[in-house]
Amino acid sequence: MTNKITTVLFDLDGTLIDTNELIITTYLHTFEKYYPSKYKREDVLPFLGPTLQDAFGSINPDQVEEMVLEYRTYNFANHDELVKEFTGVLETVRTLKEQGYKLGVVTTKRLDMTLKGLHLMNLAEFFEVIVASDHVKNVKPDPEPIFNALKQLGSTPAETIMVGDNFHDILAGKNAGTTTAGVAWSIKGREYVAKFEPDYMLENMADLLTILGE
Repeated sequence: MTNKITTVLFDLDGTLIDTNELIITTYLHTFEKYYPSKYKREDVLPFLGPTLQDAFGSINPDQVEEMVLEYRTYNFANHDELVKEFTGVLETVRTLKEQGYKLGVVTTKRLDMTLKGLHLMNLAEFFEVIVASDHVKNVKPDPEPIFNALKQLGSTPAETIMVGDNFHDILAGKNAGTTTAGVAWSIKGREYVAKFEPDYMLENMADLLTILGE
């Protein structure tokens, strides 16, 4: 396989940057405001991955926009303090760029917060394309965001690998016809990601270089 991949698409949260603590803390803050003492840390994990509208809509459809606003306000205010880097990501992404791979980010996050995270972790310069939730009608696992990125990059699914930490990343890749790679550092656990049968499992982002033959 290794020689034909020219394009690498990455999820953002939990894959390229460690926003886990930020997201969990923000959800807990928001839930505590609207449903005091009802939600604990472990209750929040299922909400990691889907859009905020889907997450809050599953709790109370009538309060979605209000809760989203509360979430975004707190998340923005605490972003830089709580976001961390994952070992090996910056070096790997830089190497891929130097080797001539076309790189993109495909996320369910809004563009403004996506750029905030990428700039904070010094990753923004490496990506030619970012497809955020603002750019599509249907988010992952629908293949639309991946097709959007590939169109901009001039790439085909057959020459692309999609890397992510959650089910919707792997399924989006499969639905689009790309190769897929799960990341073992997913907060939901290696076994959880493996259930969706990605073509590869990365123990460290540097494993990508081995898979691609670099």
